[in-house]
Amino acid sequence: MSRIILASQSPRRKQLLEWAEIDFEVVVSNTDESFPASMAIAEVPIHIARAKAAAVRALAGNTERIIIAADTVVVLGDRIIGKPADRSDAIAILQSLSGKQHEVITGVVICKGDTEIAFADRTLVWFHALTDAQIEFYVDNYKPYDKAGAYAIQEWIGVVGIRSVEGDFYNVMGLPVSRVVQALAEI
Repeated sequence: MSRIILASQSPRRKQLLEWAEIDFEVVVSNTDESFPASMAIAEVPIHIARAKAAAVRALAGNTERIIIAADTVVVLGDRIIGKPADRSDAIAILQSLSGKQHEVITGVVICKGDTEIAFADRTLVWFHALTDAQIEFYVDNYKPYDKAGAYAIQEWIGVVGIRSVEGDFYNVMGLPVSRVVQALAEI
């Protein structure tokens, strides 16, 4: 049995930890992803990641195992953009991001017993101006309904639509892996 648990059903987070050659297993628990309306945006992904870690800790029952939990939010201006509800919502989200800069914040909580390391990593992303045809093509062919901000940077939209990235590319995929590896060495 692995001593590390990834508390996420995200195939992207799983892939990133595999690329880092970290031995882990996935354990997922349904978690309430709500947060207080007054909470600072930068704290939201850490709050949700902490809830995911606590839920999986309760399931795992072994406090000597390391749990990695994460949550990613896309922020445009002062608004968190979640996962799209449907096709029209995905199109509207991508239209709002088109030609603009937005921020991707991933909150990470790594815990073992009573020890916890929590941090948020921020990456700025700029989209080129996208045509409606490009947006509709992406939504219809890639169905980004499980992705915050209605896109995955490693898919077609990222290849043709992203003008620049400032910060950790992998953070935009859902996990700032190099910071996770450093934190694992500390815990």
